[in-house]
Amino acid sequence: MADPKWLDEDEMRAWLAFLTARALLNRSLDQHLKSASGISHLQYDILARLSSVPERELRMTELADGVLNSKSGTTYQVTQLEKAGLVRRRTSPDDGHAVYACLTESGVRLLEKAAPGYVALVRELLIDVLTREQLSALADGLGEVSRRMLFSPPDGPAARSAQTEALARLLSPQHR
Repeated sequence: MADPKWLDEDEMRAWLAFLTARALLNRSLDQHLKSASGISHLQYDILARLSSVPERELRMTELADGVLNSKSGTTYQVTQLEKAGLVRRRTSPDDGHAVYACLTESGVRLLEKAAPGYVALVRELLIDVLTREQLSALADGLGEVSRRMLFSPPDGPAARSAQTEALARLLSPQHR
């Protein structure tokens, strides 16, 4: 096996900056959401995804794809949200195997309460720190990384879902 192409100084600096910023941002958002609303960052993402579709419900597999989480991990989180009355599940009458997560009115209210502080913190920690040029470069660069992984998943083309395709289009520079 050939030796790997090691990262040079600039590449290592970019990699470590990305890892550190991602971890710190996620930790800050998670702490804020738990303190202010009693939910985790992933749970917020689940509620936000459900609120963004007209019926406020998604098939569990689509929801897992949308939040980029495993099906079992998403099921666990939805169970916690269901216990809190923020989400309910229903089985499709057409397909007894299809289970949907549905946002409840309590979930909508909690999301409406949590969203302003969440967005303010995202703005404070990331958006307002960067210039427009840096934001554009960040969106373009990380969008390209995400698109490549979404369009060429390790499990092959069959692993792509409609939700994944939609996410890849959203990350595209043409979406601006």
